[in-house]
Amino acid sequence: MATDLGTSTTAPTPPATRATTPGWRDPRLWVGLLIVAVSVVAGARLLSAADDTVPVWSVATDMGAGDEVGADDLVAVRVRFADASALGGYFTADDELPADLVLTRGVGAGELLPRAAVGSAADGDTLQVPLAVDTEQVPGSVRAGSVVDVYLVASTVAQTGDPRPTGARLRGGPALSAVTVVDAPPLQESFGATGKRQLVLAVAEPDASRFFRLLGASESPVITVVRRG
Repeated sequence: MATDLGTSTTAPTPPATRATTPGWRDPRLWVGLLIVAVSVVAGARLLSAADDTVPVWSVATDMGAGDEVGADDLVAVRVRFADASALGGYFTADDELPADLVLTRGVGAGELLPRAAVGSAADGDTLQVPLAVDTEQVPGSVRAGSVVDVYLVASTVAQTGDPRPTGARLRGGPALSAVTVVDAPPLQESFGATGKRQLVLAVAEPDASRFFRLLGASESPVITVVRRG
């Protein structure tokens, strides 16, 4: 049998397969859309659950009784309350604050502004209490607007009957806490000859009454002023 060596043979080329866009009836398309929708809903619920905080006003710096509270004194912080009813005791950032708002007690820097700690300037019961303090018992940086604590240190008398004080004992805790200095004249303008400095403090009336009771019950008390902040 003769063979034709001059003729080459090639395998037939398979037809090209073209990618086709899945139609609306393709179940894979519907499964994909369902997965995307479920992911979006789940993500939205997760973010909503994670951000259940409320913007609440907090105090930017230490403030004392009698201080007027304005927008410049406050900072909005987001807080999550475990008990939703507790929110009613504070001012949210959406609340409109009264124009004549004043503190009835001291509030520290970063503390939330409680509704129970404020009142109206028109019906406030704050008194201006003057003190004469030895210059070494009050920081030189204390001035009008400073927030201070006032301590009473009662002198003790020797058992030998010597009337000269031999030491001092501190009456537990400050006699006045977080009160605002209304006026603080320089030493040369107050009692320079006696070595004492005058301070005028804004004190809530009940606290002022308590302070004077402590002052009257102390024997030769030494008044010490400590500045906050």
